[in-house]
Amino acid sequence: MRFAYAVNENGEFKDDFFGHADRFLIYKYDSGQLHFESEETNIFKHMGNADGSGSPEKSEAIIDLLKKKNVHALVARKFGRNITRINNHFIPVVIHSHNPEDASQILLQHIDWITDEWHKKTDEHKMFMIKNGILKLDVKSIYLQAEKASEKPIS
Repeated sequence: MRFAYAVNENGEFKDDFFGHADRFLIYKYDSGQLHFESEETNIFKHMGNADGSGSPEKSEAIIDLLKKKNVHALVARKFGRNITRINNHFIPVVIHSHNPEDASQILLQHIDWITDEWHKKTDEHKMFMIKNGILKLDVKSIYLQAEKASEKPIS
C-alpha cells in the first residue's frame, strides 16, 4: 500500500489543501514499516480556479499522477471540495502532525483501519481523521455539512 504526503518546500505538511502542496512524498507500507519511495513535484498546484482550489481538471490531473504511482491513500492536514472526487480513487487521511516522520508513526498505529478500508474495494472510500485517536467518516455527509457551514475546509 502506498501513501502520498502533501508537503511544502521544507518537506513539512502544509496548513492547506492536499492539492496546494508543493510536493508529494510517496511512502510504501511494507513489512510493518512505511518506507520513503519517491518525491513528485506538484506541477498542478496553480491549475484551475484563481485560488487553485476545487478545479475538476486539477483534481483529475493529480488523480492521474498519483494513480500512476500506485498510491492508495492521500495524507494531508486539509482537504477541500475535490475530496468528493478523490475518495473514489484514494483513501483521504487528515493528519494533525506537521512532520512526515511523526505522521508515519501515527499512521502505523492505525494502519489496520486504513488497509481494511482499501480492501473493501468500494467506490467511495471513507475519510480518516487522526489526532489523538482515529475517526472514520463518510466523505459526502461531512462535505455537505462543511458546505452548509460556509465551505470551510475539512481538517
